[in-house]
Parts: sequence; C-alpha cells; structure tokens
Amino acid sequence: MKKISILLILPDLETGGAERIVTTIANHLPREKFEPKILLLRKEGGYLEFLKDDIEIIDLKTPRIRHSLLPILKEIRKREPDIVFSGFGEVNAYLALFIKFFPKIKFIARETNVVSQHVTRKEIRFFYKFYNNYDKIICQSDDMQNDLIENFKIKKEKLIKINNPVDFDFIEEKLAFSEKPESFKNNFNNIVAIGNLSSRKGFDNLLKVFSHLKNEKILLHILGDGRDRELLHKMKSDLGLENVIFHGQQKNPYQFLKFADLFILSSRYEGFPNVLLEAGACGTYSLANNCLGGITEIIQPGINGEISNIENHQEFADKIFSILEETHDSGAIKNSISSRFSKEIILDKYENIFKEIVI
Repeated sequence: MKKISILLILPDLETGGAERIVTTIANHLPREKFEPKILLLRKEGGYLEFLKDDIEIIDLKTPRIRHSLLPILKEIRKREPDIVFSGFGEVNAYLALFIKFFPKIKFIARETNVVSQHVTRKEIRFFYKFYNNYDKIICQSDDMQNDLIENFKIKKEKLIKINNPVDFDFIEEKLAFSEKPESFKNNFNNIVAIGNLSSRKGFDNLLKVFSHLKNEKILLHILGDGRDRELLHKMKSDLGLENVIFHGQQKNPYQFLKFADLFILSSRYEGFPNVLLEAGACGTYSLANNCLGGITEIIQPGINGEISNIENHQEFADKIFSILEETHDSGAIKNSISSRFSKEIILDKYENIFKEIVI
C-alpha cells in the first residue's frame, strides 16, 4: 500500500496551540501508512526539539507571512503531496485562493480561532470568500464551526469538528522530575494563568479581578510574553498588585500547572484552548471566562472546573475565593480530559480523515 504523503504548513514551531497540535499529529501518525513533512516559514521555535527525527522540515526562511505565498506554492508544485494540511489561519486564508491550481492534491485547513472574532483586517477577510475551495476544514469547537457557516457562508459539508488532542505521555514525562516552583508560597494559594500577553487573552481583566483579592493570601502567576507586556506590568503597578507575578515564557509550564491550586483562563475568545486541556491533564481545577471557543465543551462544572463572566470583576473574584475553599479530585479531573481528548482518541479521527479524503 502506497503511503499517504502529507505536507503540514505552519509559520514556525513556537510554543503555541497550533504548533503543539501539528507537532503531535506529525509525531504520531503511523509511518507504515503516512509520510508527514513539515513546511515552516521560519525554522525556529521550542517545539523543534520535540519533533521526531524522521520528519523532514522544509525551511522557507521567510520572515513574514505575506511574503510566503509564492514560496509555499512552489514547494507544493515541486513535491506534489497527496494532502496539504495548513494549520494556521492567515496562511489558510491566503492559500484558499490558489487551491484550484492543484486539482490532484487534497487541501485541508485547520482553523485556529473563531474567525469573526480573530480576523479583523479587511485584506485577510477577503480571502475567506474562497474558503469553500478547501476539500475539508477542521474546526475544534461548535463555536468555530457555527461562526464559519453564519459569517463566512462556508458549506456545512466542508466542515469537520475535531477537538484538540492532549498528549498525556508528553506531559507526564515533563512532570516526572518537576518540583514545586520556587515562587510558590506554601502559606498562600497559588493560581496560574498562561498565554500570550495580548488583548485576546484578557489579562487586563484578570488584573482588575485581582485588585479585589489584594488582601487575601492568594498569588497569581502569569506565564507568557507578548506585545502587551509593558502595558500589563504598568497596570499591575498602578493597581498596586503585589500578589501578581509575571514569569515570562516558560519551557516547562506543566510544573506550574501541577502544583497550582487553580488555573484561570481569562480569554476574550479562543479556538479550543489547549492550556485548559493541559491544566486538566495535570489534575488542576480550572475557572474559565464564559467566552466563545469550546469552553462549555471542555468544562464539566463541579468535576474539572467552573465558568464565570470575568467582565464582572467582583463576581469572578468571589468565584475564585469560593473555589479555593473547596477540595477537588485530581484523578477525576484528569479522567474528565483523558476520556474525551486523549491523543489516541483525537489522532484516530485525523487518521480517518486523511485516509478518507484521498480515496
């Protein structure tokens, strides 16, 4: 049986959600059936070291996405894979216009966000007029799928919902020798939030919430970096938040999640948040903002987390305080995630789609 060749496209392999998923897919596709290759605009990022040695990496050495289209098309023409799998929204959009030039190749887009919330530039939204050119479009959540149908007129039969996978083996390997972070105080409740320091992640709201918790023995540890770093540091200073610590980007965030008393997702919108899945995989209870992006598909109230409205800062602060007074079963939390989102369950769905589409 001929192997199915798959060209997976990403800007880079920085430690983000889309990059984590594509790395997981490429690493675990059975080699007797599939031949995955990864095309990067820039060969850089923390997930490069976790990629298996037998995966060819094609480096376009292109600094900007807008300059990458012609090199991508040339590589597709040169390599003629059975499937082109584009895993990043902006690249997906640009590529949609040119799919008709490759009638023998099947094209799959994996969307990364609720598009109407995330894509605001008119010049990029224009390309979504051609999104129906894709053979299949993978959405991670009902919110994402409904958004594409209602706001971009995507045909329902083009869409497939596949949630994000959690690689428990990878996480447990990272946790094997993890100790409690030195910044965690034993006589305090330690709360963790993780994400890019941008408006989308809602850390400004989270800081306002913590202004209501100044006098409690609660520490907030924020992991991540981004363009709003200085603005958020200033906000912390202006609000006098000595109970908030910015840690920057961490190579092993799982040790923070494992030993946290609570994980908070403060985002304004998501696609299907990996970090919420990973918090559960570490056995940590979560409190998530009630935003678009599959939150209600992940959170099972009272089992692995709660959902509240972060725009109501006092109410969210009260919810934090009440959760910290409860006890939660870490085994039940892990099972809640593994029974629905383990990599074995999710990658089986990807494998079936790849096989079906080339028949």
